[in-house]
Amino acid sequence: MRGCGAPMAVFPQPPASRYSAAMKDTRPTGFTPDRLSADVAELTAIRRDIHRHPETAFEEVRTADIVARKLGEWGIEVDRGLAKTGVVGTLRGKRVGQKVVGLRADMDALHLQEKNDFAHRSVNANKMHACGHDGHTAMLLGAAKHLAATRDFAGTLHFIFQPAEEGEGGARVMIEEGLFDRYPCDTVYGMHNMPGLPVGRFAIRPGPMLASSDSWSVTFRGTGGHGAMPHRGTDPTFSAGQFIVAVQGIVGRNVPATATAVLSVGHIHAGTFGSPNVIPSEVLIRGTARSYSPEVRDLLERRLGEVARALAEASGCAAEYVYHRRYPPLVNAPAQTQVAIEAAALTVGRDMVDGNTAPITGAEDFAFMLERKPGAYIMIGNGGTEEGGCHHVHTPLYDFNDEILTQGAAYWVNLVGLELGTTG
Repeated sequence: MRGCGAPMAVFPQPPASRYSAAMKDTRPTGFTPDRLSADVAELTAIRRDIHRHPETAFEEVRTADIVARKLGEWGIEVDRGLAKTGVVGTLRGKRVGQKVVGLRADMDALHLQEKNDFAHRSVNANKMHACGHDGHTAMLLGAAKHLAATRDFAGTLHFIFQPAEEGEGGARVMIEEGLFDRYPCDTVYGMHNMPGLPVGRFAIRPGPMLASSDSWSVTFRGTGGHGAMPHRGTDPTFSAGQFIVAVQGIVGRNVPATATAVLSVGHIHAGTFGSPNVIPSEVLIRGTARSYSPEVRDLLERRLGEVARALAEASGCAAEYVYHRRYPPLVNAPAQTQVAIEAAALTVGRDMVDGNTAPITGAEDFAFMLERKPGAYIMIGNGGTEEGGCHHVHTPLYDFNDEILTQGAAYWVNLVGLELGTTG
C-alpha cells in the first residue's frame, strides 16, 4: 500500500452546503438521537451480531450480506463488489438537487483474540472487532434507514461501506476500482468512535487531523564472526545499536520544532538463540513513521536511509533500506469541517463539540478518499473515564458503546440536512 505523498490537492469548490454562517438563525432544527429510539433494538442487534462474527480484510462477506440486505429492505439501490466485499447504497432525495454526498463506514475487524466474556463476544478465533467498525456500520445503517423512509432532501447520497481499513488500504482499492467514477461525489464524510472521549461529545479539526502511516526496514549486513574475536570480522549489531539511538535524533534535530513526527522501532531480529557467542552477519530492524505533512514525510524517508547507510559504512558494513508509504495524512477540508461541526452541534449541542481538537498520531485510510474529494472526518465519544473507565481500540477488552448508536446515526442525518436540505 502506498499513499501518493504529493502536496495536498486543491479541489474544485463543490456546490454550496445548505448551511452557512449567515444562516445560523434559520438553520434546520436538530435531528436528535431520541427520534431514533424506535430503532435502538434493531441497531443494537445488528451491531452485536457483526461483533460476534468478525471478518478481517477483504473477507467481510457475511457483514456485507447484512449491509446489502438491510439497504435493499429499505428501498436503497445496492451495488456490490468493489474491493471484493465493498457495498455502496445509493439514495436519491425527493427534492430537486444536483449535489452528491458520500457517507463512509468501515466494516472489517482485527486479527486479535478477544478477552471479553459477554454474550456477543467473537466466535471466530483470533478475530475481533477491536476498533468499533461494527458500530460504525450500524450507525450508518441507522441513518440510511431513516433517510430512505423520508427522502426529504435534495440531491443524492452514496452510503459507502468499505472493507479492509485495518492496514490493507480498502479505501485505496475501492478508489482504484472506480469508486468515484461510478459514484461521483462532491463531498465525502467519515466518522470514528473515540474511547476516552465522553459519550455525547464530538471532536474534529480542520487541516491535518490524523498522521500518515508508513513502515520501514533496515537490514545491516556484515561478516559476523566469533563473539570472542570481533576484530576478525565486521559486526552489524554495532551499527544497528547506534542506529536505534540515532533514529530519535532525526525527530529531535531534523524535524522542525513546530512540526510533529514519530519514529518507532517495532521489530528487531538477529542471530540464533542457541548461539549467543556468534556475532550475526545480519540484523533486521523494522519500524513505523508518522507525520502530518508531505514535507516531513519526505524528510523522514530520506534521513532514515542516510543515517542507516552512514552508520553501516562507519562499521565496515552495508545497509539495505526499504520505505513503504502506506496511509497518507488525513486532511480535513475547512468548509466541510465546519459543516461537520454544525451537524454535531445540532445533534448534541454546540458546547459538546470540540472544533479544534489536537491532531492524532493514529492513521486512517479514509485519508485516500480525502485526497480525492473534499470532506471531513469526525470523532464521536465512546465513553470517558468518568463514566466508569473505557478500553481503548486495538485491545482485547474493547467494545463499542451501544449507547452512541443513535447519536452517530442522528449526526449523519443532520449532516445530510445541512448539505442537501432539511430531513424529516
